[in-house]
Amino acid sequence: MSCGNPHETPCDEVLAQVYAYLDGELGQGGCEDVRQHLDECSPCLREYGLEEVVKKLVGKSCGCDPVPADLRDKVLGRIQQVRAEIAEAE
Repeated sequence: MSCGNPHETPCDEVLAQVYAYLDGELGQGGCEDVRQHLDECSPCLREYGLEEVVKKLVGKSCGCDPVPADLRDKVLGRIQQVRAEIAEAE
């Protein structure tokens, strides 16, 4: 996905880091890069909002149970598929 505007950190790179950002797994520099990009790029901000909602919903539904790796991979794969479909439609 790309909004078509030049950014210091490309859209695809930011979206690939969204889960690490949401989980607090990025270093300070990485967090700043993602925050700056989201402040500048409304398509990525919308995508970030979707990812945040999905993460909260899964966390609420699963409680403290660890997520099986295969389930996580399937969900992430489906999200990427939907992203590609949205990008094609735009």
